[in-house]
Amino acid sequence: MAVTSCKLTIKAIPNAGRDEIVGWLGGALKVKIRAPALDGRANDALCAFLADALGLPKRAVEVALGEKSRQKCVLITGLSEDEVRSRLPPT
Repeated sequence: MAVTSCKLTIKAIPNAGRDEIVGWLGGALKVKIRAPALDGRANDALCAFLADALGLPKRAVEVALGEKSRQKCVLITGLSEDEVRSRLPPT
């Protein structure tokens, strides 16, 4: 049986006051993360935050592209794109 997965475009904002999903910005999900963009800390925090928001284990979310960019592509294992969108805020 094949494992369901999808890719999601993220507009990440590091050094924010709190971790939060701001909403959809075109086709990208805008996410604020408290962690600084230093030594991969913001990427790790982003993946952990998204996994928690989606009800998945941390290992199910990873940065596939854009490790050093605010525009990222994350790979989410265990959910289809429709399932991901249904679990995230619609705004």
